[in-house]
Amino acid sequence: MNAPITDQPLGAIAASNLQDLQQFDAGEVLLGYQKRWIADTSALKIAQKSRRTGLTWAEAADATLCAATARNEGGCNHFYVGSNKEMAREFIEAAAMWAKAFDRAAGEIQEEVLHEDDKDILTFVVYFASGFKVQALSSNPSNLRGMQGNVTIDEAAFHDRLAEVLKAALALTMWGSRVRLISTHNGVDNLFNQLIQDSLAGRKRYSIHTITLDDACTQGLYQRICQITRKPWSQEAEDEWQAGLLKDTATEEDALEEYGCVPKQGGGAYINRSLIERAQRADIPVLHFEAPQGFMLWSDQQRLAEIDDWCEAHLNPLLEALSPDHSHAFGEDFARKGDLSVFAPLIILPDTRLRFPFLLELRNCPYESQKQFMFYILRRLPRLTGAAFDATGNGGYLAEAAALQFGTDLVDQVQLNLPWYREWMPKFKAKFEDADIEIPKTTDVLNDLRKIQVVKGVPVIEKGSGKGTDGQQRHGDAAVAMCMAVRASYMEGSAIEFTALPGKGEPDDDSDDYLNSFQRGTW
Repeated sequence: MNAPITDQPLGAIAASNLQDLQQFDAGEVLLGYQKRWIADTSALKIAQKSRRTGLTWAEAADATLCAATARNEGGCNHFYVGSNKEMAREFIEAAAMWAKAFDRAAGEIQEEVLHEDDKDILTFVVYFASGFKVQALSSNPSNLRGMQGNVTIDEAAFHDRLAEVLKAALALTMWGSRVRLISTHNGVDNLFNQLIQDSLAGRKRYSIHTITLDDACTQGLYQRICQITRKPWSQEAEDEWQAGLLKDTATEEDALEEYGCVPKQGGGAYINRSLIERAQRADIPVLHFEAPQGFMLWSDQQRLAEIDDWCEAHLNPLLEALSPDHSHAFGEDFARKGDLSVFAPLIILPDTRLRFPFLLELRNCPYESQKQFMFYILRRLPRLTGAAFDATGNGGYLAEAAALQFGTDLVDQVQLNLPWYREWMPKFKAKFEDADIEIPKTTDVLNDLRKIQVVKGVPVIEKGSGKGTDGQQRHGDAAVAMCMAVRASYMEGSAIEFTALPGKGEPDDDSDDYLNSFQRGTW
């Protein structure tokens, strides 16, 4: 490729091009996801990837620039730990290629012998004028003892002793070195997958990159293949090529693991029933409001007054009981007809435990009435630090109304999709696993949570509608609302401090000012 090479650090180059990640440029050396990987300077990072996406090749570029940089400018050694000798040679050859491309002074590839237990092991290394090196080591953990530098563990899921290798590698981070794990998946119970799930849940601090075959193709992988092999590109040819790869694997499950970043043996209910039951508390109420028959035919003033009376009678006592010393969050799942809208306020306790003081379920409730309920609750939550709304489809109405009223720093307008579920469901599940959450003790809430199923490796609400204990339709609504609330608890918007609102009747319920003030958003 006749692509421009500069003396600028590759991470800086990548960072300057993040806005172009989805566009293929034949003049660029690296594709978007390769740039994003290099630009991430986290101390610990993991890439779960499809096969043959060129991420290791990009990692060799990063290793080369680091080893070619002087110590006083942040340079260091880089150690590559692959699962076999062929991978080791390939990585070092890539590093040597990058050294020439970057015009960085480097020697030829050398073979060195490491004494490993009772045998000699051949390694490959490139030395740079900076005094640093890029070296490929075997997967024996002892090889990293006494070393200092960044470490790449490639095809990590296929290392027999990954835990021991990782233990040795992490010791290097004490002096500022970085550790990278790159791999396709090798089963749901593999340590590689466990590290990813723990990181997504917030238990570990690895930065996670997901690169499926679809992701790679969207950012130009097949176009790059055509460029290198001098074949004409077309969308039809790309679709046929991708379909052939998937078809050639032994099973659909294998195809998902090899190309879709979905570890095998995933499936079934996401949160164990015993964990849900452990979190349930009988003293947490679930309130229900269903619009009376003919409610849409009532006047605006009648509907406003009806809901205000209901809120004063049922919600106000619960909201007044909330402590102004605690921070609060809010989650919502939207529905207009059929399923439920669920409002889920959340108490963030000082010890990081979360408790839902109540849930509010609305059925067949008009948009404006839902907004009235929403503002009634949000304006009375002490120290509100975040609110997350289902903004998918018609849900965007309430989400936008909240954002206009409280600001986008405080309101997350969520588009429910696979990346969102992949990111936030593990954190939600972790609260149950760590006994850090308290939820209402009802059969409907339990069943809603059991609706979270692992589908192709991603925890989502299973398709199809069910019925609640009242015989009416519901579809995991409480589970989504509670997950939204947990997401909101992570937000860092400026807290809205608690301020008591005027009592009922200020302004006069029957006056036009009451209706107008609500419609202006000042009610």
